[in-house]
Amino acid sequence: MGKYDNIKLENQLCFSLYAASREIIKLYKPCLDKFNLTYTQYIAMLVLWEDEKSTVKEIGKKLHLDSGTLTPLLKKIESMGLINRYRDVKDDRVVIVELTDKGKELKDEIICVPCEMVAKVKLDKEKAIELKKSLDDLLKSLE
Repeated sequence: MGKYDNIKLENQLCFSLYAASREIIKLYKPCLDKFNLTYTQYIAMLVLWEDEKSTVKEIGKKLHLDSGTLTPLLKKIESMGLINRYRDVKDDRVVIVELTDKGKELKDEIICVPCEMVAKVKLDKEKAIELKKSLDDLLKSLE
């Protein structure tokens, strides 16, 4: 083992995660273009399709995004008519995000995306489950 092996790009876990993430997101693009969504908009909608109504803070926590990134993202989704944002009547510091009827309808239309992605990634089910668990464990250890 050479003196500088630990700083070779090929030996960096962080780079493997970064590059794999970028490639996966690239694979999503054609699927999501049909629905006029970016990957980040899609994952925000995934949170809302689960809960139908959430606070900006809760969405940010689930997506690991700060409000500076999330607010413009949600404004864009709102301009597309998929969500409404409004202040909580009990605490005006809290912004609530709720699906519109159009946002709810999109859930049924976009249900094909995960299956399309499984076909594109070509990773057998057991390896995919194992990889997801490993990444979830890593994320949990970093929080």
